[in-house]
Amino acid sequence: MNVIFSLQPICQAAYNNDFNEVQLLLERNSNYLNIQDSTGGDTPLICACKQGNNRIVRYLLRRNADVNLRNKKDRTCLHYAVRKRFTFLDYVLIIILMPVMLIGYLLMVS
Repeated sequence: MNVIFSLQPICQAAYNNDFNEVQLLLERNSNYLNIQDSTGGDTPLICACKQGNNRIVRYLLRRNADVNLRNKKDRTCLHYAVRKRFTFLDYVLIIILMPVMLIGYLLMVS
């Protein structure tokens, strides 16, 4: 799925993992760093986190991008960074193994 951030080219570049374009746009206008797309309210940092584009995320953080800005879904970049980090299988394993580990711990302690 190719999302289009029509009004904010830096958001599109961050989403598409186009590091050179992100860098060029920020060199031209540093106000783009925390700009929010009018459609979903996403910032360049949120867009990069949505796709797991770590190089762009690191670059934006070094430039002091605001990690507390929220989009129209009331989510920050952290919500997307965490979601991108775990797969569906990871969540299933956590759900299955957590009770097993808890029971094992309780049996060990008693």
